[in-house]
Amino acid sequence: MAQTDAPRIDKWLWAVRIFKTRTLATEACRTGRVKVDDQPVKPSREIQEGMMISVQTGPIKRTLKVIAPLHNRVGAKLVGHYMEDLTPEEEYQKLEIIKSQSGYRPKRTGRPTKKERRELDEWFGDWS
Repeated sequence: MAQTDAPRIDKWLWAVRIFKTRTLATEACRTGRVKVDDQPVKPSREIQEGMMISVQTGPIKRTLKVIAPLHNRVGAKLVGHYMEDLTPEEEYQKLEIIKSQSGYRPKRTGRPTKKERRELDEWFGDWS
């Protein structure tokens, strides 16, 4: 199978690390969370340089500009050569607000202290 110059959108989203797996990128396209020009796209859609892509990842809507096509996954430091993140800062602030209000606990902080446990119990209420 010959490789064309324009990769599929699901493969490109995986290659620039928007999704952890290509399967997740494909599923996002199928469910309408990936849009080009405010139109949902199929996973097989080919991308071109300069294309604007909107991706709904969790609570935020990311806006990306394709700088260059990419067929293989690259390291996080090299992603800037292939895409430009045009997502407004307000979208990232939404994520921070959700983390702070949801009882989010950073990884590797160990078990909650007795005081934190009381606060959690108070926040969740009586489960019985």
